[in-house]
Amino acid sequence: MSRSRLMAWLAAAFLVPACSKPEPPPPASTAAPAAAPAASASGAGRVVGRIQPGAAGVVVLAPKAARTFPPQDEKPIMDQASLTFTPELLFVRTGQPAEFRNSDDTLHNVNVKHEETREQAFNVAIPTGGNYDHTFAREGFYRVGCDIHPAMAASIFAASSPYTTMAGTDGSFAFEEVPPGPWVVTVYTSGRRLQKDVEVKSGVSEVTIE
Repeated sequence: MSRSRLMAWLAAAFLVPACSKPEPPPPASTAAPAAAPAASASGAGRVVGRIQPGAAGVVVLAPKAARTFPPQDEKPIMDQASLTFTPELLFVRTGQPAEFRNSDDTLHNVNVKHEETREQAFNVAIPTGGNYDHTFAREGFYRVGCDIHPAMAASIFAASSPYTTMAGTDGSFAFEEVPPGPWVVTVYTSGRRLQKDVEVKSGVSEVTIE
């Protein structure tokens, strides 16, 4: 998906207020997924699913009961180069650090606000070659901008679950090494939030969300 199409889609998605079933935002494909659990759980299964083909969507698989996940293997990174945030959509884990860099030859700041609450996450200046770490506490979408260069924009999606991804252009998605038990799949697409329960067992569990 092109940058212009992605940003247009993000802008439209963010206009819809958050709710419970059909509602909030989604993004497009150049996202660095949050690190999935490193160790295979006993009896772990594979979850495969599909949303409407051609619909860009963020997909989150979260446990229905409290569960502790291993820490991320790698720190998510958003860089600034050629007056562009990269990637345009970054997945991060709540309670886990993410890094913001400036690889450009000019000063930038990174202004990040939670989309639903409008709460300021942080707003810091980053000089050339500099970096800044931040740990997100609240789940959801965040808008990212540079006050010095208003044309720069990106998005962040924070989740406590390590199972987050973008649906493919054919609407498909998959999660590997999922511990058995009751889970819920949440899809943010076309300004809506859709949910469906799935019981994960050893082997493959399939789910379709329309």
